Formats: sequence, structure tokens, C-alpha cells
Amino acid sequence: MVETTLERTSDFEIVGAGWRHHEPKEQTPTLRQRLKGKPILAAVILLVIVLGCIFAPYIANHDPAKYYYDATSLAPNGEYYFGTDSLGRDLFSIMFYGGRSSLTIGVLGAAVVALLGITYGTLSGTASDRVDSLLMRIMELFGAIPGILLILIITAVFPAGNVISMSLVVGITGWFGLARIVRGEVRQIRNTEYVLYARSIGGKFFYVMRRHLVPNFLSAIMFVVVSSVSSCITTESTLSFLGLGLPLDVLSWGSMLSLANRALILNTWWVIIIPGLFLVITLLCITDLGNYLRKETNRKSSNL
Repeated sequence: MVETTLERTSDFEIVGAGWRHHEPKEQTPTLRQRLKGKPILAAVILLVIVLGCIFAPYIANHDPAKYYYDATSLAPNGEYYFGTDSLGRDLFSIMFYGGRSSLTIGVLGAAVVALLGITYGTLSGTASDRVDSLLMRIMELFGAIPGILLILIITAVFPAGNVISMSLVVGITGWFGLARIVRGEVRQIRNTEYVLYARSIGGKFFYVMRRHLVPNFLSAIMFVVVSSVSSCITTESTLSFLGLGLPLDVLSWGSMLSLANRALILNTWWVIIIPGLFLVITLLCITDLGNYLRKETNRKSSNL
């Protein structure tokens, strides 16, 4: 005979043969569930490209700056993996050495964009309505000028002959959108108690910005900051393609694309396709990572 156990609670009795409490087990998500929706492929490809550029001296099989006059305009082969250009330079070596310049311009340009955009946007967001309106009108005035024209004006005064100067030029002309976003975020939190307290006890502008404002809106602008890396690389490539960017002796993906016209005449498709693929794949990977950051930020904001 099956023994039954009765347990009396304040509201009801539990009866039945062999009954027991059900304790649900916490399900540990599998590796596939954890990786679902994350840009793993983009991160891996971008990491491979970055590592290839870092270890370019160990990967390159030719001197990227040397002119091999007996091997001009050669198609990809066993010795020159990506072929050579009309000047006899090895494209395989140039892709990794040139990637150093392009990625450096992207990162430094994004740093300049972040510095100017965050500082100007915070200053405008914490100022009085009259000063805020004046600062926004000034920003809109410069933002209304086409980017290429503004870069031409700046490069006419400060020629961009190297990677550092090009990064500064690209960064100086690309921070307006970020400043507008930062200004909107700051105006939402500038009257919170901790900000008012910090200002009332004598906290200076940069102290309040660094300790109280930036940590609260940093996650909201990470997408813009990451996307500005690809924007800076694209701008440099566009300028180089138009003959307004880095000189040919400074290796970059953009400077290789500046040979596109000559490559079309000589029917050397690899001079256009290979640098273009490196550039497009890198930009797609950075954009994918930026979109993931944006989705994560929106998801966390909706859960608050």
C-alpha cells in the first residue's frame, strides 16, 4: 500500500500518492544562445585585419616602398600574391602597411571627434538658454558647409601631408553630429541632484563633465563614436581618391585607390578591387560592431 503524506498549510491541503515539491532548475544558456545576435564574425575579421597590420613586417614578403620596375602591373601570382601596381609596388605588402595608416587615421580622427563633440555638446547643454542658442547656431553654421569644402578650406591653411595632420583635419570637420547628441543628453541630466550638488560646492566645468556627466551619457554615444572610426577612414579614402589626401609615398588604402584612373586605363583590376575589398570589409565590420552597441544600449534603456 502506497503511503500518502499530507501537508496542511494555512489555506489548503496537498494530497496524493508520492507528491513532492517542484523546484524549477535554472537553465544555463548554451554557448550558441550566448553568442546569438552578437557580431562574432565581424569581430573576428576585424581582429585578423588589425593583427595583420600590426605584424605587417612579419607578413609582408616584399618591401612595400620599393619599386620593382621589372614587375610593373603584374596580376596576382605566386610571388606577388595581390599583384603589383603601375609603379611596380607589391600590393600584398602595401595592404598591411597601408592599413596601419588608414586605421590610425580612423582611430585618431574618432578621438578628435569625441573630444570636440563631447566638450562642445556638454558646454552647450549646461549653459544658459541664450548661450546655448548661440553655440548651437554657430555649430549649425559650420555644419551647413559641405564636408569636402570645409576640408579644402582647412587643408589650404594646414596642409595634410602625413597621418597625424590628416587625422586632425578629418576629426575637426566631423564632430557636429556628436555634439548635438551630447547636448541633448546633457540637458536631460543637468538638473539632477548630484550635478547640482557638484556645481554648488564649486565643481569646475571639466570636473563635473568628467565625473558626473560623461559617465551617464557615454553608453548613449558609443555607437556614434565607433561609427566615426569608419567615417574618418571613408573621408580619408575619398580625399585620396580625389587627389586631395595623403601623398603617394604615404601608404594607405586611400592612397592606393588614388591610382584607380590609371588602373582602369591599364586594365589592372586588382589595383582597384583588392584595396577596395580591404576598405569595404573593414568598414562593414566596424559598422556591424557599432550597430550591436546601439542595440545593446537601446535594450538596456528599455529595461530601466
